[in-house]
Amino acid sequence: MDTNDGRHVINNTESDARGYCRSFDTVFASASGAILTDTDGCEYIDFLAACGSLNYGHNDPDMSRALINHIETSGLSAGLDLYSTPKARFIESFKRLILDPRQLNYRVQFTGPTGTNAVEAALKLARKVTGRNTVMSFTNGFHGVTLGALAATGNKYNRMGEALHGVSRVPFDGYYGDDIDTTVMIEKLITDPSSGVETPAAFILETVQGEGGLNCASAAWLQKLAAIAQRHGILLIVDDIQAGCGRTGSFFSFETLGITPDMVTLSKSISGYGLPMALVLIKPELDQWQPAEHNGTFRGNTHAFVTAQVTLEKYWSNNVFQQQISGNGEIVRSHLQDLIDLIPNARLKGRGMMNGIDVGCGQLASKITKQCFAHGLVIETSGPYDEVVKVLAPLNTPETTLVNGLEILQRSVRQVTGKRLSVSPIKVDLDTQRNDVALASAINL
Repeated sequence: MDTNDGRHVINNTESDARGYCRSFDTVFASASGAILTDTDGCEYIDFLAACGSLNYGHNDPDMSRALINHIETSGLSAGLDLYSTPKARFIESFKRLILDPRQLNYRVQFTGPTGTNAVEAALKLARKVTGRNTVMSFTNGFHGVTLGALAATGNKYNRMGEALHGVSRVPFDGYYGDDIDTTVMIEKLITDPSSGVETPAAFILETVQGEGGLNCASAAWLQKLAAIAQRHGILLIVDDIQAGCGRTGSFFSFETLGITPDMVTLSKSISGYGLPMALVLIKPELDQWQPAEHNGTFRGNTHAFVTAQVTLEKYWSNNVFQQQISGNGEIVRSHLQDLIDLIPNARLKGRGMMNGIDVGCGQLASKITKQCFAHGLVIETSGPYDEVVKVLAPLNTPETTLVNGLEILQRSVRQVTGKRLSVSPIKVDLDTQRNDVALASAINL
């Protein structure tokens, strides 16, 4: 194999299911903080952060030292659900630094190593506790690609037209526009004996829909939904796999929104280091599992416990890091706001350090991200038509690096749109299907 590349063996051996490498055609060799370096020594600013799995950047030195020390001293590796000191230390730190200060009383279930495993466990437990089979998920939601989580996922491309059962789909906040309160529609479906919709075991949702296009649920809408859940004995599950661990500004995305979910799923950045780890937070009265009723070989990633505990002690022992997230979020929003006038009907979306710009057209968004990559910035898109250019930079990205990345984004937008900005903006309905052809024509793509 050519040690300076590796694309040939990957392209000819790995499944065609690979995706991200098709957008970023280089071979990465190392990474530190918010910087990726390829085999040619070229550096890239990382605004993808392993799709939100590296909220604290690549190879944090304190996590690295703790993990290396654990390995060199023959610390436990595969641990099933055995008692272990790394697990106990993580749980103690998580309770002391995260749960107790927020007055949250949850049991912690460690599931298989990925987010979709956590979602599967939460859905299974909700059905067991309530005795109901159906779950209500929301338009544009994304919860994973194993069958139960996939049934709750909105994206047609991921679901491949499979006949997946056990889920009713209902409209997310703002799906029909800001003037329509979809909670009224949802409760009508639940209470009307002729709606054909069964009372669900649970609602499952993201407060900010990461893959769905950075759609944000308002506090008022979430509070109404939580009240509906309470009235009808429905459990409320918040999927905080991408929006959690500080991404929206607070550790949990819901903690400033006036709700307390019955269950919370966490994964991605919970290990702090990119190591596979997932968990479900469960209100104590709902923790009705029998021993080993929901098990899995890799539900005890001890290496992840080690780095996760360091993450909590380093970043969440006081308010300094949360203030840094707030400051960086303002920098991101300010720079994105400057782009609004460059693209007809563009708009800001998201919260905290989970922000992006909806350019109204997947073709345009793709051209922008490709231009960014050519200038040394790794950034991706989301949304039903891939029309949202999404900034997922590490939360602790140094201000200089963050601004440099945002300036690359601004320069790329200008290069893609050029002097063709003087055309009259066309009207594109941003709440229904995107008119890619019309918008592309308007800016001469």
